Amino acid sequence: MATVCEIVKQVSASPERVFAVCTDFANITANIPSIKKMEILTPGPVGKGTRFRETRVMFGKEATETMEIADFVPGRSVSISGFSCGTRFLTRFDFHSEGSGTRVEMKMEFTPETLFAKLMSPLGWLMAGSMKKVIEQDLDDVKAVAEGRKARPAKA
Repeated sequence: MATVCEIVKQVSASPERVFAVCTDFANITANIPSIKKMEILTPGPVGKGTRFRETRVMFGKEATETMEIADFVPGRSVSISGFSCGTRFLTRFDFHSEGSGTRVEMKMEFTPETLFAKLMSPLGWLMAGSMKKVIEQDLDDVKAVAEGRKARPAKA
């Protein structure tokens, strides 16, 4: 069974604007300071099938993961998949118009696939809690940029 992490965030900007900030890979390190480096691995515009390598600080250390956009509906949703430490993950962001703003719903699922990952899966709730904090901060940064403010300063 997959460990699930869910977050809902209200943003005072249109779904199209919030989606654009989330998928603006050219400016992602300015928009989301936790991301230190983004390398696009496939040619063409960002969309379904785009593969990329993201480097960010996780648990006090730099971590680099290769991911792929599994689903891409402009202005409405984006799903990102990857595989790390024996675990497959899928993160889906949905952007819903709500009043004069947007309700962002994020759902992340972790599915252990290797023996080691399966043995460690009872501790998955610890990782899910830490990942939730990281993604919550990312969404706070997206919210700030989408609302016309600056993201928080990057940590050294």
